[in-house]
Amino acid sequence: MDFLEHLLHEEKLARHQRKQAMYTRMAAFPAVKTFEEYDFTFATGAPQKQIQSLRSLSFIERNENIVLLGPSGVGKTHLAIAMGYEAVRAGIKVRFTTAADLLLQLSTSQRQGRYKTTLNRGVMAPKLLIIDEIGYLPFSQEEARLFFQVIAKRYEKSAMILTSNLPFGQWDQTFAGDAALTSAMLDRILHHSHVVQIKGESY
Repeated sequence: MDFLEHLLHEEKLARHQRKQAMYTRMAAFPAVKTFEEYDFTFATGAPQKQIQSLRSLSFIERNENIVLLGPSGVGKTHLAIAMGYEAVRAGIKVRFTTAADLLLQLSTSQRQGRYKTTLNRGVMAPKLLIIDEIGYLPFSQEEARLFFQVIAKRYEKSAMILTSNLPFGQWDQTFAGDAALTSAMLDRILHHSHVVQIKGESY
């Protein structure tokens, strides 16, 4: 009986490992990062208590958002991936993308008549969507509209982690100077969100 229980335990463990490996591939992280690898002693501008409290992943259960703000090089992407990897390890479907890549995918699928399929599979299917580098490249009016649709579709339905090097007051510069659209988008992002402001020099 002990031998049989051991075999069942090993099979269960193997299934869990296969599932985690599959979810990690599906997440499309550029590289796996962990919280243990993040040096809070160097990144002194990172609010450690706030970040550690978010590791419980309860924000995902409540369909809330995390917004990581700060200058380039302070480890925003590292923390976003680390949070995503924690979710993967908990059996949660995650997808990582940059804002530019997401908009390229959506605009391409729109031209090819596959927009709804791409939106449902790539944007709505993951329980946690991570969008990195908002503000690094400006978007056209049409791209800004597509990005707004992503936010609106996921609003109060699924969680997101967003990173940006710009304060919220400058986001309209990224979204074609459309202050009304940017304001409506931020209303949805910030309604249920945890804003993590990271200060300091390059990480």
